[in-house]
Amino acid sequence: MPETGHGDPATGGFGPENLPYGVDERGRVVVAHGDDVIDLELAGDLGVDRRVWTSGSLNAFMSLGPDAWSGVREALRRRLSELPAAAVRRRDAVRLVLPVEIADYVDFYASREHATAMGRLLRPGTEPLPEAWTHLPIAYHGRSATVVVSGEDVPRPSGIRNSDGGPTYGPTRCLDVEVELGFVVGVGNRRGEPIPAERAGDHVFGAVLLNDWSARDVQAFEYRPLGPFLGKSFATSISPWVVPLSALEPWRVPGPLQDPPPARYLRTAEPRGIDVRLELVLNGTVLSSTTTAGLYWSMAQQLAHLTANGAATRTGELFATGTVSGSTPRSAGSLMELSSAGREMLVLEDGQKRTWLEDGDCVAIRGWCGDPGTSDWVSFGEVRGEVRPGPEEVVVR
Repeated sequence: MPETGHGDPATGGFGPENLPYGVDERGRVVVAHGDDVIDLELAGDLGVDRRVWTSGSLNAFMSLGPDAWSGVREALRRRLSELPAAAVRRRDAVRLVLPVEIADYVDFYASREHATAMGRLLRPGTEPLPEAWTHLPIAYHGRSATVVVSGEDVPRPSGIRNSDGGPTYGPTRCLDVEVELGFVVGVGNRRGEPIPAERAGDHVFGAVLLNDWSARDVQAFEYRPLGPFLGKSFATSISPWVVPLSALEPWRVPGPLQDPPPARYLRTAEPRGIDVRLELVLNGTVLSSTTTAGLYWSMAQQLAHLTANGAATRTGELFATGTVSGSTPRSAGSLMELSSAGREMLVLEDGQKRTWLEDGDCVAIRGWCGDPGTSDWVSFGEVRGEVRPGPEEVVVR
C-alpha cells in the first residue's frame, strides 16, 4: 500500500507512526494510512471483538482502555504489508462522519497569550488576566449536541447583542473562529474519584483539531457574570481523524514556567506540553500560524482540573485547549485578535478584506507535528466549515 509523500498538512502525514482513527459513512471504524484507509473489521484479528469496528463510532473501542488501544495499534502495524485487498480503499473516495458520540464538551482557556490579548481588547485599562487564571485552568461548559464534523456548514447564528438603539435580536455581525486542539476521553472516571494529572494518559484516547465558532457580539452582551452561552453553543467543528495520544509522544515539549506553582493536584512531570503546529486559513489565505507548545495549562492539567471536584467523565467526552495564540502578530488563533476586535482590516490574497466572517466564507484549520514531507511527521488533516446565511433580523420589543 503506497504512502503519500505530500508535505501538505491537509493530505499527507498519515504514515505508520500516525495511524489516526475515523468512522466512514457506513458506521465502520477506519484508519488512515498513506493515501488509503483501512477498514478494521476486514483487517483480520486485531485482538479485540470485531463488533467494535461496526458500531457507528469510536466509543466502543475507546471504552476498552489503554491496553486495548496499544495492542490494536501494534497488531495493525504488523499487518500493514499483508492486509486483505477488501480492507483497503482510497482515502479520497471515503466520506467520513463524526468519529465520536460526544458525551459532553468543555472548553478551556489555556493560552496565556490569548487570554491576555482578549483581556486587553475587552477590558482596556484593567488587569487583562482574571485573578484565578494563573491558579487554575479556566473553562466553560459547552453543548455536546452542537459538535459537528469537518465539512458541515455553519449557519450564521442569531442572538441578542447590543447596539446604539438598545439590545436587538438577529444574526451575529461578528462571527469568529477559534483555532484549538481537542482531546477525547476514552475511559472515564467514577464520580468522587478525581483523575490525577499524572494519570491523564490512561484516560485520554487521542486528539482532534477543533474550531470553536464564536459570535463575539452575542458573547459580549451575555457573558457577564456566568460566561459564554449562545455566543458559543451553536457549532463546534472537529476534524474527522482522531490522532492517538501515543502518536504524539515524540512531540512532547516542556511547558512554560508556572508562577505561582500550581496546586498539588495540578502538578505533573515535564515535558507536559505537545508541539502541534496549527494554521488558520480563510478562503485559501493563511491568516496565522501558531503552536500548542507554549500552552500554559497542559492537557493533563485540564483533565485533572475537570475532575478535581469529584466530577465524573464518560467515554466520548471532549475537552479543548481554548484558542491557541502566540506572541507575534500573525500567531493569533482568532479574528478577534487578528483584527483588533474588528478595528483593523485583514487583506486576503484575492484582495478581499475581512474583519469578521461573511456568508460564504470557508474556514480551515490545519494541524501537524514535525516537518511536513519528512518520514516521521504526523498530520491531523484539517477541520473545515463554510458559513451560510442565518435567519432575518428582528427587533426585540
